[in-house]
Amino acid sequence: MQRVRKAVLPVAGLGTRMLPAAKTVAKEMLTVVDRPLIHHVMSEARAAGIEHFVLVTGRGKGAMEDYFDHHVELEETLRAKNKTAILDELLADLPKAGEISYVRQMAPHGLGHAVWCARDIIGDEPFAVLLPDMIMDAEPGATAQAIKAFEQTDGGNIILVEPCPPGEAHKYGIVALDGQDGRLNRMTGMVEKPAPGTEPSNLFISGRYVLQPEIFKVLETVERGAGGEIQLTDAMAKLMGEQPFYALEYEGTTYDCGDKIGWLRANVALALKRPDLGEAARRALAPLFA
Repeated sequence: MQRVRKAVLPVAGLGTRMLPAAKTVAKEMLTVVDRPLIHHVMSEARAAGIEHFVLVTGRGKGAMEDYFDHHVELEETLRAKNKTAILDELLADLPKAGEISYVRQMAPHGLGHAVWCARDIIGDEPFAVLLPDMIMDAEPGATAQAIKAFEQTDGGNIILVEPCPPGEAHKYGIVALDGQDGRLNRMTGMVEKPAPGTEPSNLFISGRYVLQPEIFKVLETVERGAGGEIQLTDAMAKLMGEQPFYALEYEGTTYDCGDKIGWLRANVALALKRPDLGEAARRALAPLFA
């Protein structure tokens, strides 16, 4: 069984839920505390053993390439002012040469199409898909949990799921399970936004996947689905007839940072958890709720 070494991050979206900020700042570059969303997600994946990141970009996303590169003037200024602690932190966060590849989606044809655009770089090996607007606060990290489940199932496709709020299953993609025993269960299907009372479970698809490379062949021929786009869920449902899929109810907390309130919650929660900022954050927030 091949090890999961590569991850695809679809970052070409318009970020309409975060307008007007997303007009000039890529959604993935919005900061959570003091680092962009994409930084948090890539750090999570790197800790899980991911060695190569494929960023599927679009127009107006050049700031990401600049962020993951040397900023010579800034580094020289910090060095001249002897701000070595800050400089060391910046340099430690830089990716290794060749660790990131960029491909252009060219047109907004959906998540499935974005994943398909990475096919030549991924090649014939299993890979992770990480939705960069989802901060998944967990220990071990969400990507690590997905890869561990992949290894436990001897190479089955893995979809991370979590319970949806009561009465809100109709807002999500819900998984159908072949029985439910523990957190890792074989899937039998997926239902996109089921009518109230018809949902096959209370578990919705979250923002991390581990997929086999055969998904690319399915994505080439799958018909356009919801919104006239090539949907990853449609391709996975089709591949499910040929390969096993498992739903892993991961242990952690998800913050949907493509949503304004979700992004706000992530900023507060992660600031409070930071050893260097937590106490100051509590003091700053306390008067707002007095």
